[in-house]
Amino acid sequence: MSLPLKVIPLGGLGEIGQNMMVIEYRQDIVVIDAGLLFPGNDMPGVELGIPDTTYLEKNRDRVKAILITHGHEDHIGALSFLLSKIDAPVYSSRLTHGLISAKLKQASLIRNASLHVVEPQEKFFAGIFEVEFFRVCHSIPDSMGIAIRTPYGTIIHTGDFKIDHTPADGIPFDFAHLSQLTRDGALLLCSDSTYAEVEGYTGSEKLVGEALDNAIKKASGRIIIVTFASLIARVQQIINSAGRHNRKISLVGRSMNANIKMALRMGYVKDTENVIVSIKESRNLPLNKVIYIATGSQGEPTAAIT
Repeated sequence: MSLPLKVIPLGGLGEIGQNMMVIEYRQDIVVIDAGLLFPGNDMPGVELGIPDTTYLEKNRDRVKAILITHGHEDHIGALSFLLSKIDAPVYSSRLTHGLISAKLKQASLIRNASLHVVEPQEKFFAGIFEVEFFRVCHSIPDSMGIAIRTPYGTIIHTGDFKIDHTPADGIPFDFAHLSQLTRDGALLLCSDSTYAEVEGYTGSEKLVGEALDNAIKKASGRIIIVTFASLIARVQQIINSAGRHNRKISLVGRSMNANIKMALRMGYVKDTENVIVSIKESRNLPLNKVIYIATGSQGEPTAAIT
């Protein structure tokens, strides 16, 4: 017998990357996230991994929406590929929308894309499903979880999150609203469980900022910091420290430059002391006055540092 409500993971379970989940009720489908997998050393010759979207391609007319939790590559990196196969509206937060738009422009898909910005607690329907986003804490601003109301009950998808009472952007996890969403119970919780088997808890972004500031303060020469281009809040912490310690910052790598310039335009990053300079300008500065921020923290073959 065919079950009317289905939850089908197409990637992201038991692995870091390729996040994609399908929720289906009769003739309606919603997709949560569309991410890349960065291959490890055990995958020689593989540049990137993407979820198998054959099922969605066969049922493309039933896909009512693509819901994106946040702007990390393992959640939006395969969206260009997916939208080249199916035509469905994409819903995300404002910053995530900006990151997605940049990707689709690069892939020449932006003209035909249907992109929608949603705010936390905003409700809308995608076919039979009532969808509502809620605020969570993560290492990139504007991260959200999703509540999907189905005829059988509410499904909660947390996206990536951590419990941080002093986040870098000052916006905490909205536990109060999450409790309201589940006051009548939840049919299913799909929760981030990265490192859940490790004892202890994840430190606050405030502690990361303090550690970065201490390292920058003590450094006597040129500083190179390697991180993900999507870690917007982390870059803001480095900008703040650079201003305190009379250093300039130069961004290295196409994605790093594109993301931070976009975040500056949208107000998610602030450079009030004008510490960001070009690579060319940085070459004329003393070594102890420069910080380079580059991509490639996991040794990705296409990243700037490698």
